[in-house]
Amino acid sequence: MQQTALILSATPIYAGVLGLIYIYLSFRVVGRRKSLQLALGDGGDTELLRRQRVHGNFAEYVPLVLILILMCELQGAPVLLVHALGLAFTIGRVSHAYGVSQPKEQLIFRMTGMILTFATLTISAVTGIVLAVV
Repeated sequence: MQQTALILSATPIYAGVLGLIYIYLSFRVVGRRKSLQLALGDGGDTELLRRQRVHGNFAEYVPLVLILILMCELQGAPVLLVHALGLAFTIGRVSHAYGVSQPKEQLIFRMTGMILTFATLTISAVTGIVLAVV
């Protein structure tokens, strides 16, 4: 039996990059927990709380948006659009993580991150629906 590989040229790049960012954010939480000798919760430490929320927010959005972008690519969306979605989403997630991670929160980075995240989520969802129906 011959197997045929499904060739995806864009989504795996962003999935890989976002996966590496997720590992980095995870290590930031683990490192802070270790330094505080704290297994659960945040112990009232605002830096740990920020790290947890950056990590959690990343984990909440990345899987869904990657699936939506992947669906666009699998349905034949132009590769340039798929790259634009992946790049905008990745920049948005990094911007949000940076903004929220700062001791004095950088609201412009947080807002930019969420705008790019919501835009990517919306565009990839609508594109996926249109490609499925048309």
